[in-house]
Amino acid sequence: MNKKIFFIGLLTVIAIIAFAIAPKINDNNNVIKADEGIRFIESNWAKAKAEAKKQGKLIFLDAYTTWCGPCRMLKRNTFPDKAAGEFFNKNFVNVALDMESGDGPAVAATYGVNAYPTLIITDADGKLITYTKGYIDAKQLIEFGKYGLSKK
Repeated sequence: MNKKIFFIGLLTVIAIIAFAIAPKINDNNNVIKADEGIRFIESNWAKAKAEAKKQGKLIFLDAYTTWCGPCRMLKRNTFPDKAAGEFFNKNFVNVALDMESGDGPAVAATYGVNAYPTLIITDADGKLITYTKGYIDAKQLIEFGKYGLSKK
């Protein structure tokens, strides 16, 4: 009995490790490399605004919560996309804020965030340019970014 429990436990640990280090695959069966996607400043709204002023860029804000399923899908499927990463890293200062901690509640109140995820584009001073709510794929995200740039 003890050998059986040990063997099942060992297989479970091996499976967990294998899934943790396995490469992610997108819908087109292409391997997604974590370093190819959108690079975010985490949890620091003031730093994002200062960096946007310094670089002369707009801000792309991912307003999320830790319990939100569609927010997790964005992080897993959309944000690691190579084309999205190239577009957003070139054109925006990207920031991700948990709307329930740190700078999040104040930012949520400023922009009236009431659904998650909410994706927001602002100027370097934090003036709202546009936003969208809910999950979107990488192509839709790039179109959203292009729309935001056109309203600059």
